[in-house]
Amino acid sequence: MDQPLQLYVKTWCPWCVRAKAWLDAKGYHYEEIDVEADRDAYETMIRLSGQRLTPTLVVGDQILADFGPEALEPFLTRNGITP
Repeated sequence: MDQPLQLYVKTWCPWCVRAKAWLDAKGYHYEEIDVEADRDAYETMIRLSGQRLTPTLVVGDQILADFGPEALEPFLTRNGITP
């Protein structure tokens, strides 16, 4: 799968910090979207994921919402997403 990764975050969120660190360490490139700084992005995240919690990872039509870092690898592997 060769689609951009969009990571919706709140900067103070510890799960967001850990998710970014994991993605960085594994060499993934992603667009970081701060939903606190951009209200429209927050509304988009809610519309896409059906919830208000971060982090939320969007890749095409695949969404991983309100996750801990341990959920990243299985999600990415299952969807054929590589760095």
